[in-house]
Parts: sequence; structure tokens; C-alpha cells
Amino acid sequence: MKAADIRRSFLSFFASRTHSVQPSAALVPANDPSLFFTNAGMVQFKDVFTGDDPREYTRATTVQKCMRVSGKHNDLENVGFTARHHTLFEMLGNFSFGDYFKKEAIAWAWEYLTVEMGLPKERLYVSVYLDDDESYDLWLAQGVPAERIARCGAKDNFWSMGPTGPCGPCTEIHWDLGENFVPDNEPDPWGKGWDAGRIMEIWNLVFMQYERFKDGDAISQRDLPRPSVDTGMGLERLASIVQGHTSSWEIDEFQTLIGVAGSIAGTTYGENPDNDVAMRVIADHARAAAFLIADGVMPASEDRGYVLRRVMRRAIRYGVKLGINRTFLHEISDTVVDLMSDTYPELTERRDFINKVVLNEETAFRATLDRGLTLIEAAFETMRTAGETVLGGETTFQLHDTFGFPPDLTEVIAGEQGFTVDMAGYQTAMEAQRSRGRDAWKGSGETGVDGVYRSLEESGPTEFSGYGATVASSTAQVLLVGGERRASVGHGEDVEIVVAGTPFYAESGGQIGDHGVISWDGGSATVHDVVKPGGTVFVHRAHIDEGVLAVGDEVTLTVDAVRRGDIERNHTATHLLHAALREVLGTHVQQKGSFVGPERLRFDFSHFGAVTTEELETIEDRVNEQILANTSTHVSQTSMADAKDMGAMALFGEKYGDVVRVVQVPGFSTELCGGTHCTATGQIGLLKVVSEGGIAAGVRRIEAISGRGAVRWARGLETRQSQLSERLKTPPEGTLGKVERLLEERKSLQRQVEELKQQLVTGGVGGGPEVREIGGVQVIATVLDGVSGKELRGHGDALLDKLGSGVVVLGAADGAKASLLVKVSKDLTDRVKAGDLVRVLAAEIGGKGGGRPDMAQAGGREPGNLPVAIEKAWSAVEASLA
Repeated sequence: MKAADIRRSFLSFFASRTHSVQPSAALVPANDPSLFFTNAGMVQFKDVFTGDDPREYTRATTVQKCMRVSGKHNDLENVGFTARHHTLFEMLGNFSFGDYFKKEAIAWAWEYLTVEMGLPKERLYVSVYLDDDESYDLWLAQGVPAERIARCGAKDNFWSMGPTGPCGPCTEIHWDLGENFVPDNEPDPWGKGWDAGRIMEIWNLVFMQYERFKDGDAISQRDLPRPSVDTGMGLERLASIVQGHTSSWEIDEFQTLIGVAGSIAGTTYGENPDNDVAMRVIADHARAAAFLIADGVMPASEDRGYVLRRVMRRAIRYGVKLGINRTFLHEISDTVVDLMSDTYPELTERRDFINKVVLNEETAFRATLDRGLTLIEAAFETMRTAGETVLGGETTFQLHDTFGFPPDLTEVIAGEQGFTVDMAGYQTAMEAQRSRGRDAWKGSGETGVDGVYRSLEESGPTEFSGYGATVASSTAQVLLVGGERRASVGHGEDVEIVVAGTPFYAESGGQIGDHGVISWDGGSATVHDVVKPGGTVFVHRAHIDEGVLAVGDEVTLTVDAVRRGDIERNHTATHLLHAALREVLGTHVQQKGSFVGPERLRFDFSHFGAVTTEELETIEDRVNEQILANTSTHVSQTSMADAKDMGAMALFGEKYGDVVRVVQVPGFSTELCGGTHCTATGQIGLLKVVSEGGIAAGVRRIEAISGRGAVRWARGLETRQSQLSERLKTPPEGTLGKVERLLEERKSLQRQVEELKQQLVTGGVGGGPEVREIGGVQVIATVLDGVSGKELRGHGDALLDKLGSGVVVLGAADGAKASLLVKVSKDLTDRVKAGDLVRVLAAEIGGKGGGRPDMAQAGGREPGNLPVAIEKAWSAVEASLA
């Protein structure tokens, strides 16, 4: 049975037992600041377990993609060397949210493994929590002998997601690998005396009974509203058992990826242990890279992007070790898409983008590797000169951290050159970096939801009427001041208002919240923001201008319709811009973020390289063609499957329900969107792109304006053009030519000034600096007035050329900075060294300096001491010549 068949079998098994089949959550967890990556199947259901996120179903099953390597834990270097250690792995899971509990969970797990998968019962072992007699008895009832049931402590059989969150006792199912196994350090709680590692955990059934939460400085524990079940079974481990292997590297999907890597490298798996490690690393890391990129993570120098970059670079390094001298990793990642897109359709949807990101990163990294090789060769040359044989640990760490050289590769290269590596020093430097990383990590960057807002969700969602209206009546349900509920609020107070229904749009999907007024009999409040902290309840942030507002009061909500209209123009324009970008630049373009306000719009998108002027003009033209066509927009609600059939683009990072809202500009743009829009494209008026630039590796940003903002922009441009014409005393059409002539005149005058300065310094006009002969050597030492530090070198060259043979020492003051330059003709560098001389003089100006034997420079903070330094130059030169 192939891995893909196991996925289908598992989901089908639990679907037939009335579980709702849910898609895998993204690797970047939403609404969970405690996690760097999704690392278990229950992550997407965490709020369901705690009762904060009620669902229509009480049973669910998933195949969840998970990522083991995080910003806090560095176990990446183990991957490829052990039998079952991976970066990305898949978790098969079934979940009960206050529905069934231990009896059904244990029975179904046993049935799936022994009946559906056909595993022999005598090779299955079980562990339970020390005092969990109920689970112990349930396993006996399934026919598991007592000698194959072990009672273990909290370390092994009490599960928690971390210091806080859902937790409870668990029971685990293990597989006996028999005599043919890879030893590890796992204990043998069944007391068989087997070497550690013979028994492999495959399925963990967690019985969620509690939630741990932070209570000041302490951790407290409370019962969950409904006892629940969270199970997780590693797909790779189960597949290795079903397919008759003791290592997950042998399963069909990994063997396919390893085969592609071997084909590219011209080697076969199983022939050489070192090559086998390299191919396993490449297969694992290509898989992780494809999934991370599909979920919106981009290679970067920090956070999740840094993990992705490390994973990709490690794979590329091992490709180099295999002798692959061209880009290759994108080919392996493309095979990942072929193998796994049935379960993870986002891989197919983003195939082109995944390929481009991987190829671009490898191309850039190979150039970095070349620089690293240059550095290591320079280090070896220095060691040869000094008679050293051990490459320092700090250098080895720098090669690893900056240039991507693993220490074992450095050891290989060093050995080929007759050197060894200080691995102890390397480990010390590595541990120091890990400590810095642990200290610096502040959480995932995701925002959690405060308890006060969670409690608001219990009363049900706010009814939004703003798609068709900007005025509505409702009732004040909740008033919050400083996070505390109040019965009433009065004049001058800042308050958060929750009503039963509202026409105010709450900030989401990039669109900013509405402004407006909430009024009632005898009072009013100005609304300056609207948000949805918990996801469904609209919170109006307002200031009480007059009167007293109490819970239960009838209110009238009036949106600032002019401002809303500006926002709608920018939002519909954003959709048109997105479609035009994909049309002109390619379908690899994906939205990476947006801001839609009344004054402007901002659109972040995936693309490599700057967008050319010609491309920007074409994009702008395509959008404005759609605006001029005045096409009516079409809004509908449908299922996610039907929306995708319509060609709707789901935006990364957005959460969608079973029913989605589709906004179309027929024939041009189709997107899932909950925002407010123009009813026809002509209402936008005009779109004008005002800037385009890069904001991160592979991510560009466009800022644009539309409607009234575009009119203001055009008027401002006209005003500046008029003012410029007036200042230049030329018609508007002649300003460019006039400016070009003025710039050319300025360049000519600057050249004349430089020539005159040079003549003054060298004596072409007037005398020139004093020349003294010291020990048969001509020496010039002088301070130049009106000369910047940057200009000293040119003047030094001119003076040394005039001398032919000699020493030139020049000083210059530029505000609070002092500069020194020393030039020595080549024939004298064995007697006078510029670097030594400038270091002696730099002390006089409160600075430091250095350079080559023939030219050196220094800077300092005491320009008033320049004459002292120059006077000292004469005696310093004399001392050098003695």
C-alpha cells in the first residue's frame, strides 16, 4: 500500500464513522503566538477544544502537514542520519470535541491498525498513563495481553502542547520492529530487556481533559468544557511498517524523491553510505521547501524565512557533495508536487511559484558557496604561512553560518589539504548562536485573541448589513472601557461598542475599518475604527461626544459614506491590479499582503526582480482599460469547491468557511473576498501607480491611488509643473530641456572649480606647498583648506606625481571631522611605510588609520589638532628614514 493510499484509507475509515474530513491547516499557525510552525494535527482545533471556536461538527479527521524545525529548536543537522527524523512530516489524526471519548478512540485505533491495515496484533504494544485504569482496562478488552501494556509516567504518557494549552493523559500504540532495527535511546517500559529502539511509537491517543493557562507568574489548570480526544499517527512511520521497512526513508514517496536526486547526481541509493545520507537530506528538504513556500514562507534572514533558507541551503550543500554542479533542487521540489498534490492541492496551485523561489534561492546560494570556497582557501594559505595545521572553530562556524558550509564538508576539504578542524571550538560557537536565538525569540509573530474578546463571541456573530447600506438601527449590547465591561459610558470617554447588527465594515482582508457616527436619543459617538478581534463580533472603537450611552439603548449607526466610497474604489482597483499583475508578469504572482484605505492602496506580491517601467505601464493600462469599460461587478456566495471551479483565487493567510463570497469583474478578475466594492469598475475613475519596489526576498510592493486620490495627485502634479515653469521662466513643455542645460552648466562649473583647486594645491597658480628634503627624500606635509576628506586622494596623487619620488602627507577638516592621507612613492616603501606613518599621526587627531605601504588614510574627531599632526609628520618621516 502506497503512502497516498494510506492517506485515503485513514480519512475514509473515520469519515465512515461520521467524522468531518477537514483539510490540513497551513504550516504557519493562525491565532497562536506560541508556535513557530504547525507541529501537530490538533493545532487548527486548539480553540475548538477550549470551547472558544464552536463548529458545526463534533468529530473531525485530517492529514496534517507539520514542521519539526523551529526558531527555538535546532535539530536540523540530525536529518538524513537517523532512521525516522524529518523536517516536514504528516500526522494522521481523528478528533472528538466533546463527543466520544476513550472507549471509541481506543476501539477504532485498534480496528484501523489490525483490520484495515492488517497489522499482526502480536507485534503491537501499548502504554498508558500511570493511574489511567480506564484506558488499561479498555486495552485488555481489545484482547491486548497485560504483559504488552506498560504504565508510564507523565514524561511519556501525559501530553501537553507546551506550558499552556489543552492537555491530558494519553495512551500510545507501539510497533515491534523485531530483530532488524536501528538502536536509539528510547526506554523499554515493557521490561523485555531489548536494546533501546526495538519498539517504535506509531499512534498517540490524547484524552483532552484539562487546559493549562498562565495565571500571573504561575501555571493553573482547569477542566475543559467537554472531554475530548486528539490522536496523532505519523504517516511516514505507518507507511514504513505497512510497506515492510524499518526506516521511513524506504517508503515509496521518499524513494521516488531519492531516485530523482540519484539520477541527477549519477549515483544509486544503497551503494555508498555517505551518498545515501546526502540523497536523504535532499529528498527531505526539497519536500519541506515545497510545502513551506506553498504556505507563503519565503527565504529570508530571520524567523520562518530563515528556517526555510537553512533547509534549502543544507540540501544544496549536500548536492554539491554529490558532485551536482548545476541547479537541481527545483526539480526535486517539482516531483514533490506530483507526488502529494492530491492531498495538498495548494502545491499544484502554486507549482510555478515554488519552482521560481527554489531556483532563485539556489542560484543565489551557489554564488555564495563560491565565495565561501575562496574564504576557506585563503584561510588555508594563511595557515600554511604560519605553519598551523588546525582550522579554528570560529572560522569553521563562520563558514557554516554565513556561507552554508556544514562542518563535515569543511572537514573533508581540510583533510584534502592536510589540515584538521577544531570541532570543539565550532560547537562552542554554535551553542552561543543557539543561546542568542533562544533569547531573541519572542514568539511566532501571530496575534492571540484576548479573553475579553473571546467572551464576546459566545453571544453569536454581529449581523453585517454594510454591503447594501451605510445606515442602520440596532441595540447596544456590550460597552467596554479599558477591557472592562460597563453598564454605561458618558461624555469624553473612549469606548468599544458592540451592537447586534451594523453597516460598519470591520478591518479584515486588508480593508481598513469604517469611520462614522453612532447616535442615540440625547447623545452621539464618533467611530474611528472597527475591528473583529475574535473573528465574528464587530467592535466599534469610538469617543463619546455628548450624552450617556447605556447597554440596551437603541442606536443609529451611520457610516461616513464618502470615505467608504474612496475605500471601495481602492479595493476594487486592488482586485484589478492583482489580475493585471498575473496577466503581465505571470501566474507565479501571488498576493502577499495588502492595505486598502481611503487615501491609497498598497499591494504586496511575489515576484523576482524589479518590475520594469514598460511592465508597469502595461499593468496600469490594463487596469484603466477595465475601468473605462465600466464593467458591472458581480458578487455571489457559493461553496469553496464551486468558487475554485470559477477560478477564484484564495489568498494566503485568510481563513474561509464552507460558504465563501466571490467578487468578480467578469472576464478579468475572480477573487474570494469579504470586502466592500464598487458596483461597476467605472466608479474607480482612474488608477495611478505611484511607486514599486522590493520589501523582502522575492516580494515586491506597489502603491497606487484611485478616484479622488488620483485627481488630487494629478492636480498636485500640475501645480508643481506650473511652479517649476515659473521658476525656470520657460513654458511647461520646455522645462526638461531647461533643466538639462542647467545641469550641464553646473557640471562644467564644478570641473572648473576642481581644476583651480588642483592648481592651487600643486603650485600651478601661485606658489604651492612647502617641499623639504629629509635624508635625501622630498617631503610635503600640509593642511589643505576648503578640501573635503574625499578629495585628499586626488590631491595626493597630483602632488606625488609632481615630486616623482617622495612622501606626501595631507590633512583636511570637514566640519567636526579630521582626515589624513599619506602617499609614498613605490621606490621608498621599503624605507617609509604609509600605514605605519598614518597610525602615528592619527593619534594626534583622536582617531585611527591604516592602509598599504604606498597609501594610507586616517580619520579623527579633533580637526583643531591637524596642524600638530602635520608638524609631527616631518619628524616622523625623519625617524622612519633613520
